[in-house]
This record gives sequence, C-alpha cells and structure tokens, in this order.
Amino acid sequence: MKKMFLASSFCDVADFLEEFVGEKVEAKTVTFIPTASLVEEYKGHVENDKNAFYRLGMRVDVLELSTASPEEINRKLKQNDYIFVSGGNSFFLLEQLHQSGADALIQAEIAKGKVYIGTSAGSIIMAPDITYIEAMDDKSKAPLLQDYTGLHLIDQYPLVHYQDFPFVEVGEQVYQNYKDTLPLLLLNNQQVLLVDEDTIQIKTK
Repeated sequence: MKKMFLASSFCDVADFLEEFVGEKVEAKTVTFIPTASLVEEYKGHVENDKNAFYRLGMRVDVLELSTASPEEINRKLKQNDYIFVSGGNSFFLLEQLHQSGADALIQAEIAKGKVYIGTSAGSIIMAPDITYIEAMDDKSKAPLLQDYTGLHLIDQYPLVHYQDFPFVEVGEQVYQNYKDTLPLLLLNNQQVLLVDEDTIQIKTK
C-alpha cells in the first residue's frame, strides 16, 4: 500500500499530513534525512521542516546518509513510523541513496505501507528519471552518479517550487523544455501531491 506525501515545501503544507496518513501523528517518530542539503549554501529549509514536525508533536530522528553506517540506516528506516527526505540537490541525494543502499530500503518500506514524506529533492527522486531537473540542480555536485534513474514510484515528474521565488525563471525553463515530452506535475510551495496506491491528487493550501 503505497502512501506518499510529496511537497515543494513541507513546512508550508504540514497541516495536511495528519488527515492524509489517517492517524494521530503526535508522538510518532519520523526518520529525517537532510542529506540533499549538504552541498547547498542555503540550508534554512531543513530547520523549517524540522520545526514543522515538532509543531505537529512528532519526534525527529535525523539520519545523515553520507556518514551513517549501514546498520544505522537499516535500523532507522525500518523502526521509525515515517520517512522524510529533505530538499537540496536532487543529484547529490540520488548519489547518496545509491551509495548507501538506502534507495532500496526506502522502496521496500514504502511497499510495506510506510508513509514517505518528501519535499523538493525528496519529491523529485520519486520520478522515473531526474535528468529533467538539471537546470534547477547542479548535477556536478554528484560526480559519482552515472545513472539518473529515480526511485520511480510515480510515473510523473514533479516540477517543484513552480512560480515561487527564487525559482520562477528556472522553473519556467524546465517547464518549457519538457512540457511536450514529459508528464510534468507543477507544484508550488502551497501544494502537495498525495499518492495513495495508484491514486494521486494535488491539494492546495
């Protein structure tokens, strides 16, 4: 039973989470993966999202894929209630998911019914391939990544931060480049893509 909450900016749509998961989230623990932000100058969104979980009364268990042991990655992804993957550089994130083996573990946990929460890069990696986002994210930040195939748990391609500062121009560039060839999903910061098995819908705040 696949359930995914895919946002551009989690902190802006966090109030939708409890209704989507269908249970009280207070005191639940989320595995919080900030890895995508490591190679970015701006990291404020990571704290904003972490604080959004705290406001919901949730526990945050940080998992940094680039430094965690395989045992820690396996334990946290399996034992905690939800999985959250933060924003940043999508290519670096995918590289670290591959190298750590967390990609297969996350896919397996989602297949078992665990709720996955992604924001920005954490949403993009669910597409079939992430090449489309290279105008927005610098793929040179992931020099070891040879294969841009995403986790492919949706057939669409989220175009995050659409028409939101400071991504207005680059977002439009991506849209114009791929609007005729890929099933893009335009998501601004006030929207979330809700995936429930094979049903998907966009909800706006």
